[in-house]
Amino acid sequence: MAAKRDYYDVLGVERNATGDELKAKYRKLAFKFHPDRNPDDTAAEEKFKEAAEAYDVLRDPKKRQIYDQLGHRGLENSGAAGFGGFDDIFSSFGDIFEDFFGFNTGKRGRTSKVQRGADLRYDMTLSFMEAAFGTETEINLEKKEVCSGCKGTACEEGTYPETCRHCNGTGQVSRSQGFFTVRNTCPSCRGNGQAIPHPCTRCRGTGQVMNKKAVSVKIPGGVDSGSRLRLNGEGESGAFGGPAGDLYVFIGVEPHDFFERSNTDVLCKTQISFVQAALGDKIEVPTLDDKKILEIPKGTQPGELFRFANEGIPSLRSGKRGDQIIQVEITTPKNLTKRQEELLREFKKLEENKLSSKLKKILGRRFAES
Repeated sequence: MAAKRDYYDVLGVERNATGDELKAKYRKLAFKFHPDRNPDDTAAEEKFKEAAEAYDVLRDPKKRQIYDQLGHRGLENSGAAGFGGFDDIFSSFGDIFEDFFGFNTGKRGRTSKVQRGADLRYDMTLSFMEAAFGTETEINLEKKEVCSGCKGTACEEGTYPETCRHCNGTGQVSRSQGFFTVRNTCPSCRGNGQAIPHPCTRCRGTGQVMNKKAVSVKIPGGVDSGSRLRLNGEGESGAFGGPAGDLYVFIGVEPHDFFERSNTDVLCKTQISFVQAALGDKIEVPTLDDKKILEIPKGTQPGELFRFANEGIPSLRSGKRGDQIIQVEITTPKNLTKRQEELLREFKKLEENKLSSKLKKILGRRFAES
């Protein structure tokens, strides 16, 4: 793991920089490396997070004092090191990101425009084998993304938002009802406190446009109907600098003609003749991977179960495979030839004689005892 850079170097300030100087430098870096301005750029994303972590420490007098004296190690030992993900960044420094787009925070009497993007849902149907062993596929989505024309500001290039004249930037309008004053959201700016005199023609002043995007989805082996995958940041883009939402992929699995699933085990049924059941045999049984020989012992009974170890479905957690459980069904032959009937009748007589002999022995013992 690479060593952390000096926080002052990250922000490009002197060690005696004031709070205003720190904020100005951080604003510049955050705006430059903002994820919505640098889509699919992991290097820019890391710089964005690095700048946020540096600013979080240096803007706090206590954290800054510890850092100046003991460096990164001192922050770690004090429990003050580290910084969360995008949600932490935007919640901690919301005023800075709001200022990018020309409006203030709710702390100054206005409603913040910064909004997290909406989460999206996609329903995916997999074959039994795709669910068992995993697959990688591409899905096509239509979702809101940051407008490339205005970079999410909603303003035509070279123009800026203005204070709403209807509410004077408060985001609310008041009216009297008898002894009471009723405040409502400003209908002109919808509570944002800002008016956009020259909306971006590409997004019509919304800061977002609908785009089609292909998203690669890697399905791990072992998923089942009802499984849900979460793709961070693949939902709709956030409004006015807010973080993007997530994409949730819900899995459905088609039934298989031969196999059924029970957790990580697979179940199947195979048919054998009563001759095979009586005399024993070796038969070929399909598995998830290929085929395997199953030994049928003499005297196998209907419904008896056999097991192939480690031929089932891999566990999502451990990767260990379950078993394949085979249930045998004994079929009764139809349309027998005369010779087959003769042999079966002969077999029946032998069984009757065998049973009769056995009964005689039992009865003989009873009479002898009495």
